[in-house]
Amino acid sequence: MKSPLNLSRAFLLKLKLRSHPKLLCVVRGAMEPLMEMLGFSESECRAIIRAVDEALSNIMRHSYHGRLDQVIDVSCTPVQRRAHAETGQGVEILILDCGPAIDLAKLHGRSLHEIRPGGLGLHLIRDTMDSVEYTRTGRFNRLRMVKYAQPSKRGPNP
Repeated sequence: MKSPLNLSRAFLLKLKLRSHPKLLCVVRGAMEPLMEMLGFSESECRAIIRAVDEALSNIMRHSYHGRLDQVIDVSCTPVQRRAHAETGQGVEILILDCGPAIDLAKLHGRSLHEIRPGGLGLHLIRDTMDSVEYTRTGRFNRLRMVKYAQPSKRGPNP
């Protein structure tokens, strides 16, 4: 793992985008160097970007029903883990949309035993992130995802 940058609680990245699938590549392109800068490994970067991409795709498909002109806010903020004598740098990713309220009872991926395309995004998001929270705040659906960088497996250099 690279040495992470020490950052304050200020936004690292804030995007306001339309719900057009062609804009997903813009988000991926902005997220990759940011996750690297925060000290995530290459595999962690890929997994985080996949999770964000899946979350945005789900909003476009299910919350906005394919409408291309709806607004989605994405923001990334640094966070510090301070639990169980562990410390570590991570990122909080907030995604807001103005779609209808989500019925949390219906928010689950399909069975992993079903062999068919689709329906695995929620599993992917939950498996990747350390924390995933869905809430409704006013007229906004709010998805909060947190991921902490894993400590380096290598020992200190002699």
